[in-house]
Amino acid sequence: MSAPQSGSWQRLRAMSVHAYTALGVVLALLMVHMSYAGEVEVVLWLFLAAMIIDGSDGFLARRFRVKEVVPGFDGALLDNIIDYITYAFAPMVLLWSAGYLPGGWLGGVVASVPLLASCYQFCRSDAKTDDHFFVGFPSYWNIAAFYLIVLGASTAATTTALLVLTVLVFVPIKYVYPSRTETAWWLTMTLTMLWLGLYALILVQYPSPSLWLIALSGGYMLYYVALSLRLTLNRRNQIGGAADSASAADSSSAVGGDVAVRHCTHCAAEL
Repeated sequence: MSAPQSGSWQRLRAMSVHAYTALGVVLALLMVHMSYAGEVEVVLWLFLAAMIIDGSDGFLARRFRVKEVVPGFDGALLDNIIDYITYAFAPMVLLWSAGYLPGGWLGGVVASVPLLASCYQFCRSDAKTDDHFFVGFPSYWNIAAFYLIVLGASTAATTTALLVLTVLVFVPIKYVYPSRTETAWWLTMTLTMLWLGLYALILVQYPSPSLWLIALSGGYMLYYVALSLRLTLNRRNQIGGAADSASAADSSSAVGGDVAVRHCTHCAAEL
């Protein structure tokens, strides 16, 4: 009896993790509803809640071996669905409904551009690499919306920022996956937790947050981008160095073979 009970308990825990992840869709529904109700601050708090769930469900899934216990349920697909609507769709709804995008149909066009780019990114087979990086700007539109709103960005500034970030979706920079990338993991996670705290403090002060707090939180963004660029360049240099070494080895083999052939030809001539 103990074995079946143990198996049932493991399955219950695994499905509970999936249910925890699925809470994101409820948050997304509230984000959209509150956006059209004009509750900007509430939506920003919901963004924070969604990020906390997204940042912790992976730990729980690995802790309880969810993929092994419930192999018939695709948790990665569920996670992508939730991420798309909370990290991409809902932020565009908020920016458009709150007046940060151009009026009329043009605002819909601007909002659609990041969404279409994110559709592409979420469907890429290499969007998340085996060594735990995101390829291209990782659709952190909720974070972009947060800063644009707390800084009171103009329509022109918001539109420009969204279009620039959309282009970066297609630029093959490897961005750090905060909870998975091994390099500087402890430092990254510590700063990430501090950033979440600063996010909350800024919201407590909203709509007149301290510029010092915003600047301090922006320091984490600079760290994140700098680390991602450094690791991307290091990886490219390693690949380039390996390619040069292989090329040199091939050249050496070719030269050695040519010398051997000339030597043998010389020997044959002497014979």
